Amino acid sequence: MVNTAHPAVDRVRRALNAQGLDPEIRWFDDAATTAVAAAAALGIEVGAIANSLVFTLDGTPLLVLTSGAHRVDTAWLGERLGGTIGRASKDLVKEATGQVIGGVAPLGHPAPIRTLVDEDLAGYPVVWAAAGHAHTVFPTSFAELLRLTGGTASPVVPEVDPSAR
Repeated sequence: MVNTAHPAVDRVRRALNAQGLDPEIRWFDDAATTAVAAAAALGIEVGAIANSLVFTLDGTPLLVLTSGAHRVDTAWLGERLGGTIGRASKDLVKEATGQVIGGVAPLGHPAPIRTLVDEDLAGYPVVWAAAGHAHTVFPTSFAELLRLTGGTASPVVPEVDPSAR
C-alpha cells in the first residue's frame, strides 16, 4: 500500500486548493524520479511530463518547468536571460522548494521562485507535474502552470531550423 501522506505533498495540495484547484494527486508504488519513469507509469508520452528543474541564475534559484521530451540548454538559456545558469545543489533545491530532487512540484514552495515554463508543454492538453514527492504527480495544463506559478512562457532550447533537418 502506498503512503498517501507527506508534508511536502500536503503543502502542494494546499497551494493547489488556494488557487481553486483540487486535482487528483496520483501516488505511484515506485518512485518516478525521471520523466521517462513518470510517463511509463502513466502510459503517456514523455513530452507531457513537466519536469521541475531548479537551477541558479547568477546564484539565485530559477525553476524551469520543461517538457520531459528534451533537456534544457543551460548555456543558450542563460545567454537569453542575460546571465549564467548553473545546476542547483540538492541543499539549495530543498531550501528553495521545501522538496527534494525527483519530486519537486511547480508550487508549494516556502517563497516564490522565478519560473520559466517550457513552451513545448503547450502542445499537450494535459501535462503531469510532480506533487512534492518522487511517488506523486498531478494533472494540469500549460496555461494552468503559467497561472499557478506566475511563470513566463519560454523556449528552453534553441529552435531547430526546419531546413536544417
